[in-house]
Amino acid sequence: MTALLDGVSWLFILGGAFFTLTGALGILRLPDVFTRMHAAGMTDTVGAGLLLVGLCFQAGDVFIVFRLLLIVALLWFTSPIATHALAKAALHGEMDPDLAGLSDPSRGGEPSTS
Repeated sequence: MTALLDGVSWLFILGGAFFTLTGALGILRLPDVFTRMHAAGMTDTVGAGLLLVGLCFQAGDVFIVFRLLLIVALLWFTSPIATHALAKAALHGEMDPDLAGLSDPSRGGEPSTS
């Protein structure tokens, strides 16, 4: 039974590490602030959430599991709200999304007709 719990725990921990590293790469590589905020929000919500759920399987005490699940719930509620607030502030500060690549066929967009 402990081998099964260890396997499930490591599956969640490795999944969380994958999402965290992928999100960090997205923050570095994506073109504008809005897409970078999406990567940061997914990293925070999914990556950290999976890591904490994996740690719940490793914890032996019920009180520790309860505290870890409270942290997961806090992240699930606060991360999307913080990302939304940052996006509203960026729009209020008159930052426009990077739409230059949408009309450029070499970047995967359709050619403009105007």
